[in-house]
Amino acid sequence: AGLGGGPVTLAGHSYGAWIAAHAAAHAAARSPGRFDRLVLLDPTRVFAGLRPGYVLRALPMLVRPTPGRVRAFLAWETGGAALDPAWTRLQEAAAAFPAVRPVTGPRPDLARLGGLPVEVEVLFAGRARCHDPGRAAAAARRALPGARVGVLPGVSHHALPLTAAAEVARRLAAPVSRRSASGPS
Repeated sequence: AGLGGGPVTLAGHSYGAWIAAHAAAHAAARSPGRFDRLVLLDPTRVFAGLRPGYVLRALPMLVRPTPGRVRAFLAWETGGAALDPAWTRLQEAAAAFPAVRPVTGPRPDLARLGGLPVEVEVLFAGRARCHDPGRAAAAARRALPGARVGVLPGVSHHALPLTAAAEVARRLAAPVSRRSASGPS
């Protein structure tokens, strides 16, 4: 609002998508018209919980993070996909940050999200290990019947923003009016 611009696209990946979904649900009641589109990229804990095996695999990295544990976890989750070395170094460097836990809580209010007067687009990573992408996409379609929901095959959760950067950029750059009720599956 301080910049004086019109409605914006609110987007996030993973935990960032969880935050964006919460922000959108709250903004619907408080400040309608602030944004015209919500884009959720492989959102975690929005339409499905985390798989127990994923949490167990991440636990060493979460309890005592080291660059090696971060690297090993990312290699496992991405299936060894080629990741940008600078991004990987950034992820490893985060292991040295003070022990700050992300804010967690309940799932966003899906009923409120479903009633948003904005375009909603949800893209799941087809090889995500954090949740079952097919089941999560089905849950998103049920909760948000007007949303464009798709599953991008061959991409893992953590690799999505990098290995599918062109597809993500295409979706983010697309004009709001181009939405169709059915998206790729």
